[in-house]
Amino acid sequence: MTVIRQREIDHGSSSGHPIRRFLRRSRAWVEQHPRMRWLYRTLVGVLGSTVAVIGLLLVPLPGPGWLIVFLGIAILGTEFPTAHRAAMLLKRILTTVWAWWRSRRERASGGTSTVSAGS
Repeated sequence: MTVIRQREIDHGSSSGHPIRRFLRRSRAWVEQHPRMRWLYRTLVGVLGSTVAVIGLLLVPLPGPGWLIVFLGIAILGTEFPTAHRAAMLLKRILTTVWAWWRSRRERASGGTSTVSAGS
């Protein structure tokens, strides 16, 4: 399953993907209009901050609270370099923790890995 997932990630990340082309054209248009750039940055800041705060409020509740916080940071990271660096740091940490957890789980099961239907 990981090969299929990686292929889907690569396809979504490709520069030729229709959504990426649309976003590049939109971003180029915003860059040509200084007032729109200010408005765009403000809207991204408000949206990203709102999503992150909602995620923080949801952390003690059952559900994807931390995932929503990380989504808010990722939204902020599209426009603000500091938030982008924080998102990359979180991504590295989460990748390391995930790899550690999987290896620990495999050792506990005696080296045999079982794949569930949801993976």
